[in-house]
Amino acid sequence: MFKEIGREEAFLGATAGYEGSRVVLVGAGLDATVCFRPGTREGPRAIRYYSRCLEEYSLRQDRDLREASFCDLGDVNLPFGDVHNALLRIEQAASKIVSEEKIPVFIGGEHLVTLPLIKAVCQRYRDIVVLHLDAHADLRDDYLGVGLSHATVMRRVCELLGPGRVYQFGIRSMDKPELDFARAHTRLYFDKVSEPLAAISAQIKGKPVYITLDMDVVDPAYAPGVGTPEPGGIGPRELMDSVYQFEEFQVVGFDLVEVSPAFDPGGLAPLLAAKVVRELVLLLAE
Repeated sequence: MFKEIGREEAFLGATAGYEGSRVVLVGAGLDATVCFRPGTREGPRAIRYYSRCLEEYSLRQDRDLREASFCDLGDVNLPFGDVHNALLRIEQAASKIVSEEKIPVFIGGEHLVTLPLIKAVCQRYRDIVVLHLDAHADLRDDYLGVGLSHATVMRRVCELLGPGRVYQFGIRSMDKPELDFARAHTRLYFDKVSEPLAAISAQIKGKPVYITLDMDVVDPAYAPGVGTPEPGGIGPRELMDSVYQFEEFQVVGFDLVEVSPAFDPGGLAPLLAAKVVRELVLLLAE
């Protein structure tokens, strides 16, 4: 099921074994439906590589990855050219982790990986709410006639969960039919992330929460290496402040997607993504 990686290739500080870990990191390099520029299959490798630029110790949290209960299982072994089987394998991998009362943290890969992950988490937590951080609403019913796409993923999630259970933050690009659908089915917050996150905290307190973070929520000036960059996003400081707000929620699953390192020779997007993952793991592994 997993494509194993060497210890020197694993995410920073991932030295614990699976059995003793509360948080399990997995790569899912799906790169099949990206509609602008491909390359997200290399996202997991790049995020792990740039994690080694960071310290294991988080100054903000006063916590250390070397003491955290987390492991890196490597990547889900995905068949090229077969989207349906790739999604099934991602779901099976996540289901195993969730069934053993661990928290899955997946790094992609394109945004379509979120759908099988939420399906897996729903098997155990049927009343989850989803926090979606993104430049794009991803609410199209189809894209070029295809129903399973990174441009339709949140539409499929809404159909799975029902109305009112998806909260969307940082959105600054969508088609008019998506806006109409969002007004009826999601909680939509334009441009900002940290402020509306704080505003909805009381609404979802005590509920199991799944978080999906598309790195293009960040302005491409700070994170150019994404599949579909959109000008005018949040900065790294707001992103990190938002991550620290996740400590208030009962997070049962997380993914970070759409890092496309070929378009980021300076490594800005995967480096920022690696810091997000470090801080998130430390929050969840406590």
